[in-house]
Amino acid sequence: MAPRAVTREQLAGAAYAALGGGRRPAAIERVAGGSKKGVYRLVMDDATTAIAYLWDDTENYWPAAEGDDDLTDPFSPGLGLDLFEAAHARLDALGVRVPAILFVDRDGAHCPADLAIVEDLPGENLEKLLARDPHAAAPVMARLGEALEAMRRHRAPAYGKVAVVDGGGTSRGTSCEGVVLDRALRDLAEAAARDPRIAEARDRLEDRLLGLAAAVRPRAEYAVVHGELGPDHVLVDPEGNPVAIDIEGLMYFDVEWEHVFLRIRLDDAYRPLAVDGLDQDRLALYTLAQRLSLTAGPLRLLDGGFPDRAAMAGIAEYNLKKTLDLVHA
Repeated sequence: MAPRAVTREQLAGAAYAALGGGRRPAAIERVAGGSKKGVYRLVMDDATTAIAYLWDDTENYWPAAEGDDDLTDPFSPGLGLDLFEAAHARLDALGVRVPAILFVDRDGAHCPADLAIVEDLPGENLEKLLARDPHAAAPVMARLGEALEAMRRHRAPAYGKVAVVDGGGTSRGTSCEGVVLDRALRDLAEAAARDPRIAEARDRLEDRLLGLAAAVRPRAEYAVVHGELGPDHVLVDPEGNPVAIDIEGLMYFDVEWEHVFLRIRLDDAYRPLAVDGLDQDRLALYTLAQRLSLTAGPLRLLDGGFPDRAAMAGIAEYNLKKTLDLVHA
């Protein structure tokens, strides 16, 4: 669904409630990049800024699918203020830098949807810093490694969204690898329906998924995992600290899931984040599963009104080829 324009008056009232102190809103700017929620920069008349997150169906470009609202599915969309606050609290308790929360509105006092206003960190993200100056990015990567280690050390006896597990709930399925396999098979079916190359290789891909999943041994403890910790989801604060954003999908899960995503997104730049002791069978299964997800997901997003269509099509095409490489090798 294509977003509607949130009125300046709606966000101006929230900006004043959050930042007030004699300040008045001067500008409200949509921040590019969000696909599940609206992200706006609020600029006050003294140049103070903050970021507004707005979770509303009209701000979500993803086509609706059955089970989207099932929080017991670790991979259901991370939408809403409750998930955001639970994830923020968990990461903050672990010493992982996240934007400070300045104001929340879950009652619709300012906008007809969940709203949070958080600290603005207007500098470049880690992706841009790595591209511009890898040397300057090195200490940020080192600190990101420390944050990931703190997340890895914190263990839970159950897997699933942090909001669900910390609230005493139970997630669907019987294991992380089982949940991943089910999701990968769905992604395979969706990708095959949209691209003939995946359709032609579907049986081989399904056999590979089933074989890789069968090799994974059971596990009973799970780490804190962001789930989509690409370098575009890491901001850099003025002191050079990495700051995690888009955290609503935070979950307790196999740490290998996080490291596969980091490897895919960072490529050679991943090396400072590498750790010992990861399960090779899980890495193999999760690599194929994530390649399928990064093929099917962008193709699904293109069914809607997502504006940057060329970039999304490029992501799908790149990962489609990588998926096929895993069964042609």
